[in-house]
Amino acid sequence: MEQILGSLLQINLMEIASAFIVLFAIIDILGSIPIILSFQQKGEQVYPLRTSFIALAIMLLFLFAGELILNLFNVDIQSFAVAGSLVIFIMALEMILDVEIFQHKGPKGSSSVVPIAFPLVAGPGSFTALLSLRAEYFIVNIIIALVLNLCFVYFVLKMTKKIEKILGEGGIYIMRKFFGIILLAIAVKLFVTNINYLFG
Repeated sequence: MEQILGSLLQINLMEIASAFIVLFAIIDILGSIPIILSFQQKGEQVYPLRTSFIALAIMLLFLFAGELILNLFNVDIQSFAVAGSLVIFIMALEMILDVEIFQHKGPKGSSSVVPIAFPLVAGPGSFTALLSLRAEYFIVNIIIALVLNLCFVYFVLKMTKKIEKILGEGGIYIMRKFFGIILLAIAVKLFVTNINYLFG
């Protein structure tokens, strides 16, 4: 009971909003609409609920077990956050400059769950972001932000074709640029905060 109460007291709307924006920009499900549509055109079935649930389960597992994995290699979370901030920085440049550095090449199969849930939604970028955020925010706020993001992923997967028609290619392009700039600023903040911790 005390543990639950303690977690509730740690809930912070600013932390939730910040973590949500980071994960939203990295997952970039709106920017992935053309990829999802290409799977559908190839006859692949997209299962929104199953895909979202699997992606959430993978990311929660990494959020809780990721630090344990780092400890096996004698790496602290602040050092990982610095490395993670560099990865996020590169992803932001990718979004802003229209270059492709990270490639999503999941295995082919009869279902689109594997390439979409992993690594498109739950991939190296989101793993890095989760552990980087954990170095700065309370875990309860990260979990809330993660669940909200996966709810949005479910909505987008459910309404892919309608969203594409509403936003159009131009709308999706502008959103990608906007969140790329936000992601760039967040990467710099993560780097400065954790580099000061390591050398402070």
